[in-house]
Amino acid sequence: TGEGMAGRGGAAGHPPFPAATSVPSPSGSVPGAAAPFRPLFNDFGPPSMGYVQAMKPPGAPGSQSTYTDLLSVIEEMGKEIRPTYAGSKSAMERLKRGIIHARALVRECLAETERNART
Repeated sequence: TGEGMAGRGGAAGHPPFPAATSVPSPSGSVPGAAAPFRPLFNDFGPPSMGYVQAMKPPGAPGSQSTYTDLLSVIEEMGKEIRPTYAGSKSAMERLKRGIIHARALVRECLAETERNART
């Protein structure tokens, strides 16, 4: 039909995430803001599921930074939604990687919360 991805996929009819657009953007005009996912993926060793936080020992200080990382990943994902709807395959890939990264960070935040609740 020549409409790109508008007629395909399971995302048709779903509104964009309202929470992602309501997050204030402290770095809204940074020119390289679209590339924060790049350093998280390398071609060396086993796949890391898109996160580098697994290298931190349990109980290490910095759970606040994990939460901050999660907020920044969600903010970056919000920037990819509109281009994805417009049919950008690269934006779709960045969004998918962002979702994988965010899921890992959510798991880590939950684990940290459970550890803190036991003490």
